[in-house]
Amino acid sequence: MTLPKKSEFDQARANAQATLLAARNSTGHWTGELSSSALSTATAVCALTLLLRKNEEGVASAPIGTLIARGRNWLLTHQNEDGGWGDTADSPTNISTTTLCWAALGMHTGEPDPTAGFEKAEAWLRQQVGELTQEAIAQTICEQYGLDRTFSVPILTMCALAGRFGTEKDIWRDIPTLPFEISAFPRSWFHRLGLPVVSYALPALIAIGQAQHHHNPTRNPVRRFLRNWVRPRTLRLLTAIQPDSGGFLEATPLTSFVTMSLLQGQSADHPVIKKSLAFLIASAREDGSWPIDSNLCVWVSTLSIKALAQDTPSPHALTEAEREKLLRWLLDQQLKSTHTYTLAAPGGWAWTDLAGGVPDADDTAGALLALHALAPKKNTSIAPNPEIQKSAEAGVRWLLDLQNRDGGIPTFCRGWGLLPFDMSSPDLTAHALRAILAWRNGLPKGMKRPTDRTVLRGIRFLTTTQCGDGTWLPLWFGNQSATEQHNPLYGTSQVLRIPDLPPNLLDADTQANWACAREKALQWLLAAQDHNGGWGGAAGVKPSIEETALAVETLATCLASSSRAVVATRSQMEKAIRRGCDWLIANTEGGTRFEPTPIGLYFANLWYHEQLYPLAFTVGALTQAHRTVSDPALPREVS
Repeated sequence: MTLPKKSEFDQARANAQATLLAARNSTGHWTGELSSSALSTATAVCALTLLLRKNEEGVASAPIGTLIARGRNWLLTHQNEDGGWGDTADSPTNISTTTLCWAALGMHTGEPDPTAGFEKAEAWLRQQVGELTQEAIAQTICEQYGLDRTFSVPILTMCALAGRFGTEKDIWRDIPTLPFEISAFPRSWFHRLGLPVVSYALPALIAIGQAQHHHNPTRNPVRRFLRNWVRPRTLRLLTAIQPDSGGFLEATPLTSFVTMSLLQGQSADHPVIKKSLAFLIASAREDGSWPIDSNLCVWVSTLSIKALAQDTPSPHALTEAEREKLLRWLLDQQLKSTHTYTLAAPGGWAWTDLAGGVPDADDTAGALLALHALAPKKNTSIAPNPEIQKSAEAGVRWLLDLQNRDGGIPTFCRGWGLLPFDMSSPDLTAHALRAILAWRNGLPKGMKRPTDRTVLRGIRFLTTTQCGDGTWLPLWFGNQSATEQHNPLYGTSQVLRIPDLPPNLLDADTQANWACAREKALQWLLAAQDHNGGWGGAAGVKPSIEETALAVETLATCLASSSRAVVATRSQMEKAIRRGCDWLIANTEGGTRFEPTPIGLYFANLWYHEQLYPLAFTVGALTQAHRTVSDPALPREVS
């Protein structure tokens, strides 16, 4: 078996580039499209149903009723054969999403009851939990998430509010209490207070905690008095951190949980509820569904920029005018003041250009790398530009200040560390190190020492978090078919793309450990290739476009590095790259068709796919292969 002829490789690469360029919006960057979510749709339907029940002046019942009916219909038409639901239409059934859909569909809205679909859902749930009692459901859901109450308590709260646990006051006894009064403390104290939810879930902590207090106030008179006393203050905080769009983090589930909970004891005219309602109406799709978030436009734009800007000028690459336009847009997305939600310092980037975005490590690193790719060059160095330099320095400082004591980089906040989505992560750490190293030579002298110390500590973190098989496990990406749904392919590819480090930056022991770690990881990546040339999220898992493209680009990047060809010979790596390119060309129909796979993990481990992931990853892979391999379309050996 041989690869396509050179013209076929070049044509596929040109097709993919042209498709990615055509996917831009009218302002010149990329918006993308997130998958519709059964979980988001169920939470929105529940929140809107409870709003409709308020039946108060100022609540427009007609559009709300229409959205509810469409949402219920979408859920029924996207129910899995086994009676449950997954996070996307391509996801296997899971207990969390099915419980929420069951709760939403069981609410009476004047519409005909979805008897068949509802009964199928109940049958599936009985197989998982036994009798559908509040005790059994609460125990199963809480076991699913352990000590992290970020998602378990909202699920159980929605079941209670939807009437699935009955109408008695005792229905709240099996739902863990969220101490909303903690939010009255200075937010700089939160990491010391041991919150039962992750940092980004502050709105849910306030709203759900207040709903619990409304329905089931504590018997302790002192604590009851304290809660009543601080309640107005926490409501003011909730109002202050709500973005102008109305969507907390631009996320439908979080906004829905806040809305349905705040309705308990508050008027539908409360400003938070009114803005949340506007967000839910605006983010509903024509087919009746809701996505998990409005968009990931900054994230997918930086992915697209990095994939296109690495190419030499060609009819399908970014023109100078396009680069300048993207550069200006990217600079405008950088946080210029302290963020009202997380109190993050200026300098970072969020995943979206909308008001509900929050700066984080992955998007800041991606923006810095895209900024470096777009910046005008003089020979091989960045041409002097005070505005770009100032932006890059602020972004690098933001990442340096985020580093945890263990040397790793977390998502949002330094020092929380108790719950998974606040802990240091290998994929975030590797991405941050790549961004820091890209700008290292242009930083002022006063930043050199802290920058090099951050890199050293980051490398040590990576060498200690490597798995025994040579892989690294990421936080924000997974694979539905892999063991424990991890995605070692993504995590390992992120770490292997860290460039060669400057001489003498690492001490001798760290250097030896790092070299050994990279060799082991590269060996795993080569061995994980499927017999047909593709890669899945783990060895033996069905290949996808996204994961194959990541592996190809990573191997091509390693091949270009002066210190990488230790385990494998150049011919072995080139053969793997060519087989991967062959798989990509065949499975994208020559760079013209890109079916997304649910590999993304959002807040609370919600699966999603993004239309631009397979496209941007493929462009990056084919371009890097074209730059690195002498001829990526030469016939390979028969295997």
